[in-house]
Amino acid sequence: MSTAVSDNDVLPFGEFLSGEHHDIREAIRDFATREIAPKAHAVDQEARFPIETFKELGKLGYLGLPIGAEYGGAGADYRSYVIAVEEIGRACGSTGLSYAAHVSLGTNPIYKFGTEEQKKKYVPKLCSGEYIGCWALTEPGTGSDASSQKTTAKLVGDHYVLNGTKQFITNATDADTAVIMAMTDISLGRKGISSFIVEKGTPGYYVSKVEKKLGMRGSPTASITFEDCKIPAENIIGQEGEGYKQALMTLEGGRLSIGALALGIAQAALDAALTYAKQREAFGQPIGKFQMIQSYLADMATYVSAARLMLYHAAWMKDHGKRVTLEGSQAKLYASEIASKVCNLCVQIHGGYGYIIDFPAERFLRDAKLCEIGEGTSEIQRLLIARQLGL
Repeated sequence: MSTAVSDNDVLPFGEFLSGEHHDIREAIRDFATREIAPKAHAVDQEARFPIETFKELGKLGYLGLPIGAEYGGAGADYRSYVIAVEEIGRACGSTGLSYAAHVSLGTNPIYKFGTEEQKKKYVPKLCSGEYIGCWALTEPGTGSDASSQKTTAKLVGDHYVLNGTKQFITNATDADTAVIMAMTDISLGRKGISSFIVEKGTPGYYVSKVEKKLGMRGSPTASITFEDCKIPAENIIGQEGEGYKQALMTLEGGRLSIGALALGIAQAALDAALTYAKQREAFGQPIGKFQMIQSYLADMATYVSAARLMLYHAAWMKDHGKRVTLEGSQAKLYASEIASKVCNLCVQIHGGYGYIIDFPAERFLRDAKLCEIGEGTSEIQRLLIARQLGL
């Protein structure tokens, strides 16, 4: 990694980042470089969820980075969390994705919307790594249409009975707790959606199909099926009918984490391409001396810097209590799409070596694509942005 890239990705953001943020980046980068990056290739090739890494992240306080100290978290701000996702994703896209899903989706809804009893029961275990969390919104046939839930939750006495199937759920295979969206009143449409906490081992709760994926292979993705699954009535998060509103607020913050993940993968691809361009020789000189390669690298560095500014600005706004519907969607859209561009150029710079598994370039490209799809596709982001423009 060149000094220029290493310095430029942490220094030029003025009031967006403080000295404390830089210290957090340095600490997480050190851990990610030592413990996560060396396993990234094997995690991908073996499609193995690195549970041992999550246990260490919990011990170090990173699983509870944006969670209040009273519930076992570190009490850090959202910028710190974005930095953590970026650095972990830079070391390993799979680990970064599962980390973001655990914190933004598996933990944050309970922390933000749960009762005091729910917070005390679940959040400290999620922060410590004793529990792994997941969040289940997507269903077969719904995709981006999150309001069209088919999973139902019927109140029977002091229990809710859940029936239905969730699809493409990150961390589902290893999750100890799942936050589930389900219809408590179908006649109300999206206003009839509620959210629930379901624990692993609950009768009628099954992890079904485990997906084989193009990229992010070490981040498990599976379906969850409910067959007359009885959960205590007190496991509802908030009130009946509040689930869709909670989901939108969860996704608003989650988009920043996926943007940060995309940014981390793009930075890794830029680092790898720059190193290769300095070392690989052709026609008697390093290929980095050729103007075409310099042009590619200049574009890559510019894309990454622009995405980082957009992302940190949105995180700064969130830390200052501002809505980031527009800025979050813009940052997620841009970061995810430039990640694919940067990773594609990384492969091109590597030539034939970029197409084989001996080099990480092909993994970067495979991993980056998911960021254009997960937590709201690029098409959905454009619709959200257009709405914020008054269209």
